[in-house]
Amino acid sequence: MATNRTFTMIKPDAVAEGNSGAIIKMIEEAGFRIVAIKKTLLTKERAGEFYAVHAERPFYGELCDYMSSGPIIPMILEKENAVLDFRTLIGATNPAQAAEGTIRKVFAKSVQANAIHGSDSDENAAIEGFFFFAGVEQF
Repeated sequence: MATNRTFTMIKPDAVAEGNSGAIIKMIEEAGFRIVAIKKTLLTKERAGEFYAVHAERPFYGELCDYMSSGPIIPMILEKENAVLDFRTLIGATNPAQAAEGTIRKVFAKSVQANAIHGSDSDENAAIEGFFFFAGVEQF
């Protein structure tokens, strides 16, 4: 059963380039309500915990370096059919393949520096949300 919440984070490249406000505006204009939001910096170790599912992949070290290279903005979002609708809004991982008007088409530079993360399932949305936000922060 689909839930009405998903997790996202604006990645270091988009934050550094000053695109956070424009990305948040796109998210809100698409009908998502921000349940929780903060600006934070991941250590390399904490990035490794978040991306542990990719630990055996050849890009894991680079991913952890990149995600700890500057501030990020994690958020929990709410909307009916949140996970699927948000995945549509952000577009394909590879910005060259992303649909026009999606966040990644507008703001991403590469597969790695693709501006934003979006949970791929309801289960992962819950896990990822609790990684960054305590239950009392998810109002």
